[in-house]
Amino acid sequence: MVPALERVVVRAPGKINLSLMVGDVDARGYHSLATVFQAVDLYETVTATRARTLSLEVTSEVPGDLPLDGRNLALQAAELLRAECALDVGAALHIHKQVPIAGGMGGGSADAAATLVALDRLWGTGLGNEQLRELGARLGADIPFAMLGHTALGRGNGTDLTTVLTHGEWTWLLAVPGGHLSTPEVFQKFDEISLATGRVLPEQPELDERQLQALSGANLELLADTLHNDLQVAAFALHPGLELVVESAERLGAPAALVSGSGPTIAVLVEDEVQARSIAAGLMRDGLVENCLVARGSAPGASVLEES
Repeated sequence: MVPALERVVVRAPGKINLSLMVGDVDARGYHSLATVFQAVDLYETVTATRARTLSLEVTSEVPGDLPLDGRNLALQAAELLRAECALDVGAALHIHKQVPIAGGMGGGSADAAATLVALDRLWGTGLGNEQLRELGARLGADIPFAMLGHTALGRGNGTDLTTVLTHGEWTWLLAVPGGHLSTPEVFQKFDEISLATGRVLPEQPELDERQLQALSGANLELLADTLHNDLQVAAFALHPGLELVVESAERLGAPAALVSGSGPTIAVLVEDEVQARSIAAGLMRDGLVENCLVARGSAPGASVLEES
């Protein structure tokens, strides 16, 4: 055990999936995945203050509602850490949100990741990054990446991570169309479409190696050519307006655009912030999205901002 603190502030990033390849279902009922995560500089900031009981408050820069009870991933993370370390302690948690809610960008996972890091410090459990990532993986496949950050290759259900070398600056326009998509529903629709079209899912999906070359070589054109999301067709079917957003962004000059994760946020790869603002204006003018955010990858993972 390490000395405990009274207050800890930790932030963790949202993410986009530059590739998301979906394979067959394993014995546990999970699809095997091959994905390239990239963290972006929209952050979830968790402040944990010592208290007798567990509580949660949320302030947000983005629209949408979050559960403040046991359905919330941050509270689940706190309960898991408390049970794992056999602790009888509490904490007052406050989350400040920048990541679109239920948008396929891992905001809830970032909340859980930041909470685990903050409470590990606050409660003096001293578990360390590897054990915390293992704990996070029990709650959600995106949580270990929110701790790691930057850009990484994910396999299995996404929790087997390998850091990917990147050069250059990557700028993204995140087009938020409104509404939300449930990840389980998107996977279910993906399965239905695969069955209806006779698609045979590979046991171990493979990524386009050119994408890793694009990232290491700062090749925007090649990255644009290799962006891919197997779940996109399912997201289009469940949220018909998404396809038009992707088409419009590319017509307005974007090198590429795709559904982020299970959606509905659209990640638009752009040359720079000037192009991002121009495309955002066009999408907003045409009433295709409710909001647009500009972000940069590849942002650092969960990190301690303050402690006392």
